[in-house]
Formats: sequence, C-alpha cells, structure tokens
Amino acid sequence: MKKVLHSLPAKLLLAMVVGILLGFVLPESVMEVIVTAKYIMGQVITFCVPLIIIGFVAPSITRLGAHASRMLGVALVIAYISSVLAALLSAGAGYALIPHLNITDQVEGLNTLPEVVFELNIPQIMPVMSALVLSVLVGLASVWTNSKTMIQLLQEFQNIVLEIVQRVIIPILPFFIGCTFCCLSWEGSITRQLPVFLSVIVIVMIGHFLWMTVLYAVAGAYSGRNPWEVVRHYAPAYLTAVGTMSSAATLAVALQYARKSKVLRKDMVSFGIPLFANIHLCGSVLTEVFFVMTISKILYGFIPSAGTMVLFCVLLAVFAIGAPGVPGGTVMASLGLITGVLGFTDTGTALMLAIFALQDSFGTACNVTGDGALTLILTGYAEKHHMAEQTETEVL
Repeated sequence: MKKVLHSLPAKLLLAMVVGILLGFVLPESVMEVIVTAKYIMGQVITFCVPLIIIGFVAPSITRLGAHASRMLGVALVIAYISSVLAALLSAGAGYALIPHLNITDQVEGLNTLPEVVFELNIPQIMPVMSALVLSVLVGLASVWTNSKTMIQLLQEFQNIVLEIVQRVIIPILPFFIGCTFCCLSWEGSITRQLPVFLSVIVIVMIGHFLWMTVLYAVAGAYSGRNPWEVVRHYAPAYLTAVGTMSSAATLAVALQYARKSKVLRKDMVSFGIPLFANIHLCGSVLTEVFFVMTISKILYGFIPSAGTMVLFCVLLAVFAIGAPGVPGGTVMASLGLITGVLGFTDTGTALMLAIFALQDSFGTACNVTGDGALTLILTGYAEKHHMAEQTETEVL
C-alpha cells in the first residue's frame, strides 16, 4: 500500500484533487503565488523538451544503423494514417450525432487569473520542431558518415538528459499539475465552462477510447504481441497528459513507463515515443473535427458538406504532423484550414479555441497513449524484417 501511495500515478491524482479543492477557497493574493509557481515550473519543463527530443531521437536513429531511413518513413506513414482515420471517424460521428444534440451557444465567462508576480523567462535553446528536425538530420548523417565520435557523443548526451528527466522533470510534475488544476478551478473552467459543452466532450472522449482500442487491436494483431502489456503501463502517462495538456511535456513520463513494457523493444521505444509525441496527434485531430462541425452548426446553422470535411480531415492530418506537441498546438497550427476550408469567421475561430481548450488535456492523453500502440507496430515491423535489436544503456 505504501508503495502505491508513493507511485507517480497516486501523486498525480492527489495533485489534481488537492489543486481543484484549493482553487475553490484560495484568495487572489495566494493565487498570485500559485500562478507564478506554475509559470516557472512550466518554463523549466518547456526548456527541457528540445533536450529530451535530441537526447532520445538522434541516438536512437544511430542505433538503427542502415535501417534508420526506412524506420523513419514507416513512423511517418503510420502516424499520418492514424490521424487521418481518426479524423474521418470523428466526421462520421459528427454527421450521425450532432443534428440530434441540444447544444447551447452560450459560453460562460471565467474569472481572470492574477498576473505572475515576476517572470523568469527560460527560452528553449530551439523550437520543438527544430529540435526534432535537427535530431533526425544529425542521426541520419551520423549513420551515413559512420561518425563513431558523434555517435558516442550522442549516447553520452542521452545519459545526461536521462538524469535531468529523473532528477528534475519527474519530481516537479505533480506540483506543476496541482498548480494547473488549481488555476482551472479558481478561474471557473471546471465548474462553469465545462458543463456548457459536456455532452460534446463526453462524445469526444468516447471517441478517444474507441480509437485507442482500434490502434492497440491493430498493433497487437500486426506484431503478434499482447497489447495489454503496453496499455497497462500507460496510466501515469495518461494522467500526466491530462495535467500538462502537452504531449511534449509528458514525454519524460511516457518514456519511463513505455520502457517497463515487456513487449516493446527498447530501441523502438527510444526512437518511437519522442518522435510520435510530436507527429502523432490522433486524439487532438479527432476532437478538432467533431468540434468544428458542432460550432459550424451552432454559429452558421449547418454542418459542412461531406466533401469539405473529407478535404479538411486529409489536410488536418498533414498539419498535425507538423504541429508542436504543446497545449493547443494542433488547433493553432490548423487555424488556416479552419478559416480557409471551412470558412469560419473570427467569432467561430475564437469559439473553437475556447472550447478546444476545455478538453485539450483528454485529447493529449489520447495522443500520448496512442503512441504506445504505434511503437508496438514499429516493434512488430522491426521483428518481421529481422532488424536486430540495438543494445543501449538500461535507463529509467
């Protein structure tokens, strides 16, 4: 029992509950401290994300050797297929369900959170997508040139990043999540805004679990391995994603617990999990499609035509691959599609951003959990093509 209480999932759940309860009673003066603490911890986590990506993706590519280019292509293809099929599933559900929903078009206002007491800006060494592209290019180039010195350097850098994850990121995550939920509770998101679109959010969440079930069923069938051995380790990553609303910020936890699975190859975990955290956003895509259809019905009185939605889904899946794995990254990256393809006005765009933010945490949790299924597919692909597992230092 003591071990359970000291586990990361228990700490995350406790942080959520305590944060929500404190948000109901804390005065504004104390909330200034909470907001400031959340801001600083968020800065630290955000700063470390590019380091984690470089520290895992690049060394993992070098371990793949001659198979590096092929595995990268396979990862991109399955990430895109997952996202576009999730989007089409959501569109189909939208046509079937939205006309029968009694949805209000009024969104209640929120309390305004206090300003941070002081700003401690910690800029990232580079944007997340730049880190991802750099990792891929450096990893591939190191393989192509057989640069043993660089390969060894990348391995040592990975070890350094792992220590940062274990000693810095993991310990502060419960506090960061607790502060996040405290802010949501204090400003009124939990008690006032959420009920407005509760029916839609419930439908979307059901869609998340249905799509995760499909992904793991396909992954298990393809790899010939038990997908439950992956799913059962993902509760901490799912809860962390709910709290951080960011695939990138959840990366450290996802890596830690994916490595506990007995059916995932460690080299595929190091390669796939950081990569998919930035290119596989199936939950966010599924959510966005259902929401744009709902908002179109609310504001403009109609749901976009099937042809328009198919085009939107196909393009949205492309944009999702390039979207940053940060809160609201998918919808921000696709604003051009929302206005250009669907013809949303400023009012529609603003409402989309607001409603998307209400469930962003659950869409992110679907993204993160789905990454485990795609990594299982990568493991199956590597085994079927007789790619020897590349050894690495045992971590986490």
